[in-house]
Amino acid sequence: MRIGGKVVSLPVLVALGVKETGEKILLALAIAGAETGTAWQMLLEDLAARHLGRPRLIISDGNPGLKGVLERIWPGVAHQRCSVHKLRNLLAKAPEHAQEAVHEDYNRIVYAPDRATAEMARAGFLAKWKKRCPSVAASLEEAGEELLTFYGFPASQHKSLRTTNAIERLQEEFRRRLTTQASLPSEKAALLLFFGLFASGQVKMRRIEGWFDLDETSAAVA
Repeated sequence: MRIGGKVVSLPVLVALGVKETGEKILLALAIAGAETGTAWQMLLEDLAARHLGRPRLIISDGNPGLKGVLERIWPGVAHQRCSVHKLRNLLAKAPEHAQEAVHEDYNRIVYAPDRATAEMARAGFLAKWKKRCPSVAASLEEAGEELLTFYGFPASQHKSLRTTNAIERLQEEFRRRLTTQASLPSEKAALLLFFGLFASGQVKMRRIEGWFDLDETSAAVA
């Protein structure tokens, strides 16, 4: 976008929520100078001030600034790391010839039928890749228990709860709208374009998988 006579790239922070009916709704949009803890704190404090209530679950891409703020705003809140983002991290660490094997071993963790099986698969992954490629194992360890949080929810919801794909889809549509122009004229224009995708129905958000098993409002932030 153009700010002060210069074209600059700035992140747009997006928060989606999931109602007890399973419908996804837009909770907040914010332009930030950088995706820092301070920026995320302002957005989450705004949600709290609007009496959103304590979410049952936060799903995020693993931004370290966001993680720290979550503990301050909602101490102990359940946090799920996006399994797709973590896979990208692992493949970026792995040499090309090992990427297929890393991918297969990782899928045994996030697509396991239950948490106990997932933990066994994770232990096997770490034992194998600590020897073959320590940086891959370290990247998996970095996610900790937050990679498996979704196993604490009904199996019918696992497909929706282990990723931030809903927000990724919104971002892809936003980028597609910018292919015909080099930049947006202002911060307001960027936010209006994002909001317009929802308000006009050009981006349709499906109910989460297993919505019929929801008993309280949940929220996803990324």
